[in-house]
Amino acid sequence: MSDKNRVIISGGGPVGLICALSLARRGVPVTVLERFSSLQEDPRAATTHPATLELLGELGLEEEVRAAGLVSPIFQFWDRPSGELVAEFDHALIADETAYPYVVQCEQFKTAQIVLKHLQDEPFAEVLFDHDVVSFVAHDDRVEVTVKTPDGQRQFEGRYLVGADGGRSTVRKGANIEFDGFTWAEQFLVLSTPFDFAANRGYSFRSYFADPDEWCNCFKVAADGPPGLWRTVFPTSPDQTDAELLSDEAVHARLQRFFPKDGGYEIVHRNLYRVHQRVAKTFRQGRILLAGDAAHVNNPIGGMGLNGGIQDAVNLGEKLARVWHGASDALLDLYDLQRRSLTVEFVQAQTIQNKKRLEAKDPEARKANLDELRRIAADPVSAKDYLMRASMLEANRKLADLQAA
Repeated sequence: MSDKNRVIISGGGPVGLICALSLARRGVPVTVLERFSSLQEDPRAATTHPATLELLGELGLEEEVRAAGLVSPIFQFWDRPSGELVAEFDHALIADETAYPYVVQCEQFKTAQIVLKHLQDEPFAEVLFDHDVVSFVAHDDRVEVTVKTPDGQRQFEGRYLVGADGGRSTVRKGANIEFDGFTWAEQFLVLSTPFDFAANRGYSFRSYFADPDEWCNCFKVAADGPPGLWRTVFPTSPDQTDAELLSDEAVHARLQRFFPKDGGYEIVHRNLYRVHQRVAKTFRQGRILLAGDAAHVNNPIGGMGLNGGIQDAVNLGEKLARVWHGASDALLDLYDLQRRSLTVEFVQAQTIQNKKRLEAKDPEARKANLDELRRIAADPVSAKDYLMRASMLEANRKLADLQAA
């Protein structure tokens, strides 16, 4: 594809691929440059909220994503010290608000695989693996991108460059866009096991455990098929080395301490992640645009990171296509305003609050948090309002009304 009017996307994860599909379906030539030789089977993000399912539905992807994952209409909050189920929320309460009153637990690499399959049928799109963006120069009318390939360096030209290349984004750094925020002191430990927490403990596919000493997220994914896998997410001590945290003795002791049972656990995956709360100073700098983790990162409690990235991709794809076809590029400023506002005012605030709720140590604060959850869950009107926020529907609908200043 030699068209210098194309859009170049750095990053072939779900965000970059969905942005590419949105553009190609609107007749915009697009080239995706992915540094790895194939899609990466990253086991991190899996939760797909109703607000995101609505967008995937518009792209004709929701049914395939649902088939590749697990439908989870219910999520729960537990008090780990007492073992009490504090609150349960059922998305059926918002069935009059959306065609998708449930969450789909679909690992992000499966979503990427589904989108890639559709992109391969699009005449306006190409996806090039083993193509690593190393630098670029933005001009008034184009962007020149230098790419490392198996055959040496190549130059690409396009009208716009989208950075969907992750938290360490080469595009964001090359544009000298600040990435404001902070990094949590503790790493998050993810352990996956086939042990059936639903059958043996009564936990829903999405369960959150408040504990002043060691909170936990416990959720199920389809993995390679039945019986699926359960992932547990724990905070860790900054004083311990990675080797200590990932040792057989340590991971088995952690699971047994939190979920005691006869016999050991089969542990399929174990991973440590450094966790950040950061937002780019701007999502648009001239012909350079940011989406997904390149634009914002947050802790995973509540499952909003990838959802926000997919929502970026669809919003940007629609606006960038209109600009490519002749509309004012002020639409790209509106993209920045809408998506950055939602990220700062909702996603960052909500995910930080989610973490503080689970880890609260002060007895009075813990009691107040849990009592509030009980009160909300017990009242259908309050529970529906809560679900509209947790599903990201409320924030996205307010965002649609947000106009450029």
